[in-house]
Amino acid sequence: MPEPEIAWEAVIGLETHVQLATKSKIFTEASTAFGDAPNTHIDPIVCGLPGTLPVLNEKVLEYAVKAALALNLKVAKNSKFDRKQYFYPDLPKNYQISQFDEPIAEDGWIEVEVAEKGKETYLKKIGIERLHMEEDAGKLVHAGSDRLAGSTHSLVDYNRAGVALAEIVSKPDLRTGREAAEYASEIRRIMRYLGVSDGNMQEGSLRCDVNISVRRGSDAPFGTKVEIKNMNSFSAIQKACEYEIQRQINAYETGEKVCQETRLWDESKQLTKSMRSKEGSSDYRYFPDPDLGPIKVSQDLLNSWVSELPELPAQKRHRYAKEFGLSAYDARVLTDEYLMAVYFEEVVAAGADAKGASNWITGDIAAYVNINRLNYDSLPFLPKYLAEMIQMINTGKISGKIAKEILPELLAKGGSPQAIVDKRGLGMISDTKLLTTIIDELLKTHPKEVDAYRSGKKKLQGFFVGQLMKKTEGKADPKLANKILVEKLNS
Repeated sequence: MPEPEIAWEAVIGLETHVQLATKSKIFTEASTAFGDAPNTHIDPIVCGLPGTLPVLNEKVLEYAVKAALALNLKVAKNSKFDRKQYFYPDLPKNYQISQFDEPIAEDGWIEVEVAEKGKETYLKKIGIERLHMEEDAGKLVHAGSDRLAGSTHSLVDYNRAGVALAEIVSKPDLRTGREAAEYASEIRRIMRYLGVSDGNMQEGSLRCDVNISVRRGSDAPFGTKVEIKNMNSFSAIQKACEYEIQRQINAYETGEKVCQETRLWDESKQLTKSMRSKEGSSDYRYFPDPDLGPIKVSQDLLNSWVSELPELPAQKRHRYAKEFGLSAYDARVLTDEYLMAVYFEEVVAAGADAKGASNWITGDIAAYVNINRLNYDSLPFLPKYLAEMIQMINTGKISGKIAKEILPELLAKGGSPQAIVDKRGLGMISDTKLLTTIIDELLKTHPKEVDAYRSGKKKLQGFFVGQLMKKTEGKADPKLANKILVEKLNS
């Protein structure tokens, strides 16, 4: 019998460039503000003028170390900056200040939750090779138009040049496009929790380069690695990985050569395109930057930064499942944004049950926040009042329908649900005598339906409930009303 064919396996690693949320750049006081007129946030150091000297921004070091700690990396007591010799048209010095052989942190990991379509959700530990600090390049804008040649000229904006980056390099532990997207998503989530980056991919605050190769089986040596540059959405990461994996498999199976190169993801055509041959580290001719001294992180400073770390997303997910009994899905949605998690915890602390709070926050409230582009800390509907509304539902003071009716006003203007209910007279009818009178009148006006019910058509109970709610404008206490209604119908 022929031996079964060994399946192809993808080997994927990510280089994630995180823009650190400092007010000034990594080696100068020039602003990092986004969206201003081109070339308004530059100075002699950004422009690389002769005689200028860079000075490390202390906040950059703090943010980089906190990011490293949250990723379980080992922070180096001593590290340094290097010059990376590489021609960037939008970086005036013609070299980049980065870190090469002595980065600020190495050898860490994070846990990601992977939800593959049609498969059971699973947890995976992804190794992280290193985190190092470096400066960003500027931005080229290709302008003009020529039918044959494309752009006729390029403009350069140095506003982004010199902005502080933390580059996070994963180990080659990822195997699918979905895993790669989930890993990048968790990195962004952690950076936002820390407050070291806003992670806005549409503004370039978080960008990913993906390295992909394929091999026959998990024991085979790695194949030829291809890099896909500057992915700026999680869906693009997944799609680009899936396309490139299949492209390489097809190439090997048809006898084509897979070249070590840099490729770009074409979103409109949903494919990768060759950009240039890939350089090796020797091509960059790294050497220690002579203008910047060694970086030393004392144990006391490290301890103080450790003490300032918040509870991280994975820790919250585990705690929500254990402490509140929430499903993995609910815990994941609630912890996706730090401010949403804070809002949820404040609602529960104000007396709401966790499941009820989760349902309202991940449903109607999240939809309102997203549509109106709000933050949870600026939402007029305060956590204590959502807790009040949930308690009113649970104690039978209002129905879920009434809560939905008053919610738009609460979201837009805030205030007490109890006050709105009292003002509008929306409270639940829980008076047994009054409900009995209303139900007696209802049955008298529908004698045919009553006879049909008593003849065995029990589904008509739903008809009577609907009529009752219509008559009471949804104010009848559902449990009490159903109890009285069934007793009357069966008597």
